[in-house]
Amino acid sequence: MRIVSNAVSQEFARKVAAEDVTVAEWCFMRVLFDVDAMPPSALAEKMGMTKGAISKLADRLLAKGLLQRAENRQDKRAHSLSLTAAGRAKVPILASLADENEVACFGVLTKQEHETLDLILRALVERRELKTVPVE
Repeated sequence: MRIVSNAVSQEFARKVAAEDVTVAEWCFMRVLFDVDAMPPSALAEKMGMTKGAISKLADRLLAKGLLQRAENRQDKRAHSLSLTAAGRAKVPILASLADENEVACFGVLTKQEHETLDLILRALVERRELKTVPVE
């Protein structure tokens, strides 16, 4: 399992690196793609990460112009994060790379093998309550 996991992860990391994004940044962007804006604390909970890790990822994406930060008018200490237009435009490109990576890695399986693998992995995620994403 470790060999497969490493191969899949490393290949995907190479693909997204060509878009100047890390896997963790892609996961962060994917979560924000479905919402207008989200406070870092909610993002941390949704992704199973610490606020510190979210802050580091946000800083990197802000520097790349893919993320924007907006202050809360009622509470100057609070803010929300959202994707910029460039960030929103990049998510479908990265999603396509994720799909291509899945096909490249798992396309050798029969439909039944793929369904069985999917069932087993979903069971592991559910029973182990896994929800964290990679952070470099």
